[in-house]
Amino acid sequence: MSYSERWQELFGPADGGPAMRLASASPGPGTNAGVSGGINYTSGPWTSASSTAADLRTSTETSRSALGPGHEGVEAGAAGLSSVAALKSVMTSWEERLQSVRDECEQLKGTLLTVAKEMGETDTAIETSFKGVGGSKADEKR
Repeated sequence: MSYSERWQELFGPADGGPAMRLASASPGPGTNAGVSGGINYTSGPWTSASSTAADLRTSTETSRSALGPGHEGVEAGAAGLSSVAALKSVMTSWEERLQSVRDECEQLKGTLLTVAKEMGETDTAIETSFKGVGGSKADEKR
């Protein structure tokens, strides 16, 4: 089976429908899924994903901040044991990993909000440009 045939098998249209759709795109008024026509955009999924990234950033930072205090006194209580050095190394590793996740979530939050804003502005600009060309739906009914 060729690469193209495999791609079609995995991602091709089912029952004549679209091959793929953006999660934020839905068929426009008077159109059926998979039929050419207007597509309405909604910023909901992008905004929701941004909110989830912000929540994850907050919970990750809370967990990262709790690591240090959670390990206080371990060195004094287990002095002389080789496991203390290993525990300290693991704690440092987890602090670094959680900090990376926190930073990535912060970046994603902003990027996802930007996509929602830009897509909404593009939608509005396109709608406005069409109003000048053919009139409004109210004009069509007259």
